[in-house]
Amino acid sequence: MRLGPRPAALGLLLLCAAVASAGDAEELHYPQGEHRSDYDREALLGGQEEVDEYVKLSPEEQHKRLKSIIKKIDLDSDGFLTESELSSWIQMSFKHYAMQEAKQQFVEYDKNSDGSVSWDEYNIQMYDRVIDFDENTALDDAEEESFRQLHLKDKKRFEKANQDAGPGLNLEEFIAFEHPEEVDYMMEFVIQEALEEHDKNGDGFVSLEEFLGDYRRDPTNEDPEWILVEKDRFLNDYDKDTDGRLDPQELLSWVVPNNQGIAQEEALHLIDEMDLNSDRKLSEAEILENQDLFLTSEATDYGRQLHDEYFYHDEL
Repeated sequence: MRLGPRPAALGLLLLCAAVASAGDAEELHYPQGEHRSDYDREALLGGQEEVDEYVKLSPEEQHKRLKSIIKKIDLDSDGFLTESELSSWIQMSFKHYAMQEAKQQFVEYDKNSDGSVSWDEYNIQMYDRVIDFDENTALDDAEEESFRQLHLKDKKRFEKANQDAGPGLNLEEFIAFEHPEEVDYMMEFVIQEALEEHDKNGDGFVSLEEFLGDYRRDPTNEDPEWILVEKDRFLNDYDKDTDGRLDPQELLSWVVPNNQGIAQEEALHLIDEMDLNSDRKLSEAEILENQDLFLTSEATDYGRQLHDEYFYHDEL
């Protein structure tokens, strides 16, 4: 089967999106080292459209909804928001909107509206036609072969998510397919998939050399900057037991997007910018004093939460 460049390029694009990590968020938050205040707003409110809607609210309604969100973030009800409380809230926000997006996608993918998404329906939504590859036959074209590998991985993940072995995925299974890192029964699959890709010697671990992939050091030259950065990540971020290799749990912290790290970074940023009395926590008064900053952060999904009753409704 021969494919044109469009599906292959799309497959590669999807892979890039799937492995987006804290480094991508850092670049968005501080492009060329300069802080983007609108990035903060989008973390709390959702995006420019939600920001525009927020501006239309009366000042009284803005304050009312914002105070309700502050109250919910304050888990121990002591009147202050700590780094831990802000980080937990931002992580919850990430997960909530990821689940909401998956639910919306489910409706789009379920072409015959039977309450499940089949593999054929997934293909039609993604590529406008059903694609089928021979698992045992590699393609000569490098770009097409790359797409074949990605497509086969998607199919394996789809089959793993299908717990009841039905003809398609129900909503819960579709969420597991789209966000395997959020579902316990998919964790083993995520780890195994990463080992199959990176554990070249089959010992059940990923060494530094395997982590760096095809890079081969030139003894006559210094390592390029990107290799130094990757080595530092391996040694200081992932190899927790410092044994020079990544075990399955350490591997998981590498291959799954680190929302926790992003959330902690944003929580620290808010405290650094808004903590007027240097007590390393935020009062309601400090937040209202810096309302624009708070509403340009991930704590309210860039203001989106002020339009989502899930976050500001008192009874929820």
